[in-house]
Amino acid sequence: MDTNYENILNQLISGELKEYEVTPENAFNFQAALRNFGKRKEISGAAQRNGGIVYSGLHKQ
Repeated sequence: MDTNYENILNQLISGELKEYEVTPENAFNFQAALRNFGKRKEISGAAQRNGGIVYSGLHKQ
């Protein structure tokens, strides 16, 4: 499956998507997209017990 991580990252920043969970199997590909994303400092990730990471946008109010 070819996931458009850039689109997901843009949705997190805009608030269109509240959060996105990355499974351990997809973590490497998601991290590569996040490193290349120009607004990566506006995204936060929280590790989960199952090895996944839940990412969300840091919305400015």
